[in-house]
Amino acid sequence: MDRTAKADLVSTLNGVFNQSAVVVVAHYKGLTVADMQKLRSQMKQAGATVKVAKNSLAGIALDGTDVASIKPLLKGPTLLAYSGDPVAAAKVAVDFAKANDKLVILGGAMGKTALNPDGVKALASLPSLDELRAKLVGLIQAPATKVAQVVNAPAAKLARVFGAYAKKDEAA
Repeated sequence: MDRTAKADLVSTLNGVFNQSAVVVVAHYKGLTVADMQKLRSQMKQAGATVKVAKNSLAGIALDGTDVASIKPLLKGPTLLAYSGDPVAAAKVAVDFAKANDKLVILGGAMGKTALNPDGVKALASLPSLDELRAKLVGLIQAPATKVAQVVNAPAAKLARVFGAYAKKDEAA
């Protein structure tokens, strides 16, 4: 890799680190190519990305970013998983690590907050942004549905009462 390509990679990674809500660092030693492809596709489906970069270049790219606290984790064969959603990358990485013991989560960062492996697992247990939006919409719609049911209930009761009187008159 020549100097200009390295400089481009560092500037690209710097932009990624500045824009990502969460960055997860993990060791991937022993993963097969098929496993890496599976991890990449799962990350892509969740709206996250996996990047393998030379540790020294990633360390240079981390300088001056909020997630610079992950720099000490960049030792050995590391991969970086990141996403704009604060939960997506952590959730996929933790789920993949459960199924494949060769992926070892070292830690990560969410903004200026450094995360240890347990912090990443705790973050992964939270609902995603889309799930939270769905719950919020459900909570907003629920009162309207209940109001409609309450308003319609007396009318339905009256209709049943009138129907009962009508049947009574017909029977008599």
